Amino acid sequence: MNCAIYKSAKKPDSYLYVEREGDFSKVPESLLKLLGALRWVMNLELGSGRRLAQADVDKVIEHLRDSGFYLQMPPGKFGEDNPQ
Repeated sequence: MNCAIYKSAKKPDSYLYVEREGDFSKVPESLLKLLGALRWVMNLELGSGRRLAQADVDKVIEHLRDSGFYLQMPPGKFGEDNPQ
């Protein structure tokens, strides 16, 4: 599966994966506003054999197929890694 990866200008170390470069049609407007300007980082071929530094590739693929995007946030700051 191909995807395009963008870096958030407002949220350090946050990356948005989308199915196609420049296509943010499936990303909620509220999330786009929160992330601010997005800077293209790279296009990437995802597969079960590929390793990603801070995300499970199978989880990324699942989110891309189900939602059309995947948001990677810094570990320990948001979501599952943040004990509350």
